[in-house]
Amino acid sequence: MSGFSQDDGFFQSGYYDNQNQGQQQYAGYDYSSAGQQQFGHDQQFGQFEYNQGSYVQEPSYSAAQQVYGGSIMTPATPFTGQQDSHAGDSYDDEPPLMEELGINFDHIMQKTMTVLNPLKAADHSIMQDTDLAGPLVFCLAFGGSLLLSGKVHFGYIYGIGVVGCLAMYCLLNLMSMTGVSVGVIISVLGYCLLPMVLLSASSIVFSLQGMLGIVLTCVAVAWCSVSASKLFVSALAMDSQQPLVAYPCALVYGVFALITVF
Repeated sequence: MSGFSQDDGFFQSGYYDNQNQGQQQYAGYDYSSAGQQQFGHDQQFGQFEYNQGSYVQEPSYSAAQQVYGGSIMTPATPFTGQQDSHAGDSYDDEPPLMEELGINFDHIMQKTMTVLNPLKAADHSIMQDTDLAGPLVFCLAFGGSLLLSGKVHFGYIYGIGVVGCLAMYCLLNLMSMTGVSVGVIISVLGYCLLPMVLLSASSIVFSLQGMLGIVLTCVAVAWCSVSASKLFVSALAMDSQQPLVAYPCALVYGVFALITVF
């Protein structure tokens, strides 16, 4: 270690000078001289002539538009003002939304008035319209009025209604010559539930377990059964068979009366 000192040739300044000169003269090119000669002078660009060699000038956009002969933006038929008028006429000719959904407020009102007046003759044409909007509203009103009196019987209403509709469907198909659809059964029994809705609404004010309540319950059951039998006879052309149809209807509405009173 004592022999290794700065006086050796490895650390002498001449070694670095030789190395720098060798790097600058690598591959036959003197970098130092080139840098000194070109330092301070601007390099010349753009001396390449683009018209020579393999450079080909692209056509301009205007020339491409002149050559193109397509019709992408050209409509098939010329626009006229009659198209808007036809579109408006088509919208005017469309039926109302309620009619498309099968909800006829005129028929609903007529059926409701027929139920409220059991002595009124039923129209045969309105009975062919088997809408379910009215029965659904009356069932919800019946369950809501029972709920206000502290009775949660929505499940009972649904179960009794389904069993009653199936029983009346089987019975009326056996009694009538033409047959009856399920929609007519549900529609008639649902609309004739309106007197029972009034009975359940009266149970909010006073109790139906007394003498007055029993009388009102019997009146409501008779009202419902007479109205339902009248509508069934009118829809199925079952002349002189209304008492036979009114009896099973009274049984169905009697069960609804029981859950209303008790």
